[in-house]
Amino acid sequence: MTGHAATARSSSPLGRLLTASLVVAPAVYLVADVLYATRGWDDPTAAVVHVLGAVGYTLVLVRLVTLGDGVLAAVLLVVGAFGAAGDVAYGFNTIHVSLGDTDLVDAAGAAVLIKPLGLCFPLTLLLGAAVLRRHAPVWTVALLAAGGLAWPVAHIANIGWLAVLVNAALVAAFAGAAAALSRTPDPVAAPVG
Repeated sequence: MTGHAATARSSSPLGRLLTASLVVAPAVYLVADVLYATRGWDDPTAAVVHVLGAVGYTLVLVRLVTLGDGVLAAVLLVVGAFGAAGDVAYGFNTIHVSLGDTDLVDAAGAAVLIKPLGLCFPLTLLLGAAVLRRHAPVWTVALLAAGGLAWPVAHIANIGWLAVLVNAALVAAFAGAAAALSRTPDPVAAPVG
């Protein structure tokens, strides 16, 4: 980096926040899926925690984009933005269903938008694994990729135990990545002066 930007360390407030999101967001989402698995896929409390976890994953996306470069980072940013929107939308859809409203997953017309947006979330996880391969241990990359592949199976079919297992794997993968990143320079750009 030159001129107006310098590489910040993971000790910068932005670096710490983004690295912490790798631990917090998956843990919050794990709580959501434990609630779904134990209370049902239309549970409003699980849905609220789901929305919070999905918003947290938006910060995870930003963290992953800061680690990438070139076309991969650009694709991750676009797919991740759609995936974050879809993930949040599914949480709000569950809130609507819990109130007796129409389930967008079963609706036609404009409601079908939720499905492709939702599928962008596990694709974001796979692209994130590709980015992390240069920054984190192989086991974290493999676990993240496996989680990305298993995510739609667990969540489309509403298989509670598998959703919990997938999220537990994501907690471990992202925690391992966060630990590795906290020991290396942070590529998040910060203005100089």
